[in-house]
Amino acid sequence: MTDKTVAAASPTSGDAAAAGTGAEMPYARATHAARGTGRVDAATGAVVSPIHVSTTFERAADLSYPRGRVYSRADSAAYDEPEAVLTTLEGGAESMLFASGMAAAATLFQALPQGARIVAPEVMYWGLRKWLIDVARPAGIGVAFVDMTDMAALAGALDGGADLVWIETPSNPLWGVTDIAEAARLAHRAGAVLAVDNTAATPILTRPIEHGADIVMHSATKYLNGHSDVLAGTLTVSVGAAGDPLWQRTRMLRGMNGSVLGPFEAWLLLRGMRTLAIRVERASANAAAIARHFSGDPRVRAILYPGLPDFPGHDIAARQMAGGFGGMLSLCVAGGRDAAITMAGRLRLFARATSLGGVESLIEHRASIEGPTSPVPDDLLRVSVGIEDVGDLIADLDRALGR
Repeated sequence: MTDKTVAAASPTSGDAAAAGTGAEMPYARATHAARGTGRVDAATGAVVSPIHVSTTFERAADLSYPRGRVYSRADSAAYDEPEAVLTTLEGGAESMLFASGMAAAATLFQALPQGARIVAPEVMYWGLRKWLIDVARPAGIGVAFVDMTDMAALAGALDGGADLVWIETPSNPLWGVTDIAEAARLAHRAGAVLAVDNTAATPILTRPIEHGADIVMHSATKYLNGHSDVLAGTLTVSVGAAGDPLWQRTRMLRGMNGSVLGPFEAWLLLRGMRTLAIRVERASANAAAIARHFSGDPRVRAILYPGLPDFPGHDIAARQMAGGFGGMLSLCVAGGRDAAITMAGRLRLFARATSLGGVESLIEHRASIEGPTSPVPDDLLRVSVGIEDVGDLIADLDRALGR
C-alpha cells in the first residue's frame, strides 16, 4: 500500500477507474471516499491521519533534502493524503490544494502565457466571472464569454484561437449542462486546454477526465468538505496534461504566491471527503424529490434542475452524471423579485446564506448578491439542498410559497 493509491485488488464495482485515466481506484467511489488511501500511521497504528503542522524540514549533513520536503508553502505533508484521495476519485495524475476555489482557478489563469485567450461560460460562478472581467482582462488576458450549452457557439468562439477553455457543469445558478466530451474535442482541436469546474457535480457524480478534460477544479469549501467550516480549493490534472508547462507553472505559482491552506484545514477537508458519497447521494435524492414535487406548481414559474426529464440538457446530464443529478436547483417564483424575496424570508428550515454543498439546506436570492450586471433572473432563488428529511424541506418550501 502506498500513500497515493489504495492497494491493488480486484474491482468490486463498475466504478473502477478506466484504464489510462490515472490513479488506481479498484473499489467503488463511495468506498474510496470513505477509506481514503487506507493508510495507517506507522508510528501509532492510528487509522485517522495525524495533523502535520511543521512549516519547515531539516536538511541532511550535505545540505540535501533526502525526504523531499523543503518548506510547507510549496510542499506540506498535510496535503499528501487529501490530494491523493482526490486524485484517485477524479481519475487524474496528481492534485494540488489551494486556499480557496478562487485561488485555485486564479492561479491556473495566472499560469497562462502573456496575451493568452480564455473562453468561458456566459453563466458561471459570479465571483470567478467578475475576476475574469476585472483582473484578467486588464492584465492583458483575452476573455470571451459564450453559451456553453451550445457547442456551435463554442466552436465559433474557438475560431479566434484559445489557450484555455473553462466550463462549469451544471453551471451555477441556472444549472445548464455542457457536453464535456464535445467541449474537449473542440478545445483540443483548437489547441486549447479544457478545464472543468466540477464543484456542483463532484467526482461522485461526474469524472470530467474520463470525458476528455485536462484539468478539474473544485471549490472544496462546498461538497468536498461538506460541513461549511473549511475554505479550500483544488486542481487535478489528467495523465496526459501532467507534463504540460501550464500545469508545472501552476504548481510553481502556488508555492510562490503562498495560496495554500493550513494543516488543520487540510485535515478537515480530508475528514469531510470520507462522507462525500453518502452526502452527495442524499442531497441529490432530496433535490430530485423537491424538483418533482414543485414541477408544474403555479406558484413557481420554473424549476431549474438537470434531473427533470424536460430540462434542457437532461439527456447529456444523464450520460455524464452517474447516480444522480446533484443537490443544487433553482426556483423561479411566480410574481417576480418581490415574491421571491418574500418567500425566502418566510422559510424556517432553509438558512438564507451564501455557499452550497453543506449538510444544511441554504437558499439565496442570487440577483441581489451579483448586482446589476448579473445574468440571473430576478425571480430566481438558488437552493442548496442538504441532507435533512425531505418531507420537512418540502413542507417548509410549501408553507413559504403561500396559497
